[in-house]
Amino acid sequence: MIAIGHLLGYGAGTIDLLKIFGTTLGDSQFKQLTAIAAMALIFAVCLTSYAVEERILISSKDADVKTGAFKMISKILRTTTHLPDRIQAICWVQFWAWIGWFPFLFYSTTWVGETYFRYSTTASASKSTDALGDVGRVGSLSLVVFSIITLTGSVLLPWIVQSPEHESRSSTRSFTPRPPPSLAPLATTIDKYKPDLLTAWMYSHLIFAAAMSLTPFVRSLRTATILVSICGLPWALACWAPFAFMGIEINRLTTPSHPYRSLSEDFSSPATSPPFLRLHHRDFDRNDPDDPIADSSTGETAGIYLGILNLFTTLPQFVGTFISMIVFSVLEPGKSEVLHKDLDEAGTGGESAAAAAERLAKVAGGGDKPNAIAVCLFIGALSAVGAAYATRRMKMKR
Repeated sequence: MIAIGHLLGYGAGTIDLLKIFGTTLGDSQFKQLTAIAAMALIFAVCLTSYAVEERILISSKDADVKTGAFKMISKILRTTTHLPDRIQAICWVQFWAWIGWFPFLFYSTTWVGETYFRYSTTASASKSTDALGDVGRVGSLSLVVFSIITLTGSVLLPWIVQSPEHESRSSTRSFTPRPPPSLAPLATTIDKYKPDLLTAWMYSHLIFAAAMSLTPFVRSLRTATILVSICGLPWALACWAPFAFMGIEINRLTTPSHPYRSLSEDFSSPATSPPFLRLHHRDFDRNDPDDPIADSSTGETAGIYLGILNLFTTLPQFVGTFISMIVFSVLEPGKSEVLHKDLDEAGTGGESAAAAAERLAKVAGGGDKPNAIAVCLFIGALSAVGAAYATRRMKMKR
């Protein structure tokens, strides 16, 4: 579903929305995309609120009413410093991976557009009356291909990659799946060469790192589009693998007697959920804080661990922004000011729109200096190598 959302969003970015909606939703491409995204978000939230039926929360601790924000934050911080080894490893893989992903998600569209204006500018592009809009549309087109590959990977990879359920069943159950005799040789051959999810996740980091390490050397729109598209496969695993492993670890910690409970079992014998949920808290003041196992009758542990994973996903945004600030300050000081001057002059009649677009190409070119966005993406590639190493180390922690 995430891949479908990407495809729809980037597809909308390739369309000249001003010609379709006029100025009804805004006077620029970006404003109209923002308005459409806001309406889509409101619709999704309203649909979720209507369709999901929540259970009544019943707490067994009277002090919960008086629990303040400070105690909650303290509890989260204490849990963060006493994470189980495997969950801690997952969080650090996520941290290093997202230092590389944030510059890609923020700047890939602009990088492709700038590559187009810098090296592949045609006569029609230099005469454009909406240079910034062209940058966005060219970049969005590459991300449409990226989204198609992500969607394809999201559908096919679960069939190609060996699920963690397979490993658990082979060690805890005597059941052996028996395909039809005519398909048995093919099934056996395919199963033999299936990579496990952890290995696939590690190689996805390396694929992303290899693609982004080439960005400073790109000199054509086609090559830029190919590199962005290649990242669709690693992105499919980035949206899937960390949450799969986190779910496995939470399930193992909260139900020690059952190392792994397959989703297929839940669907084969569904049980009616009770209309209420009893919440049993852990008391860190009386229990050993080093003990990561919470009461198995509550989803509190899952919420805390998933929140910590989200924290390790968010912190790289600040790291990536700080790195980008330094790179832009060194390689492209004052560029944005010149660009805004060009656009203001074009809008007020001080300079023709075609001349402003031509100057935009010169600004994007920046002489012989390297593209600052490409350098940011290259630094992200180095971080992705660190994520691959952290994933490899994760194999050693059982």
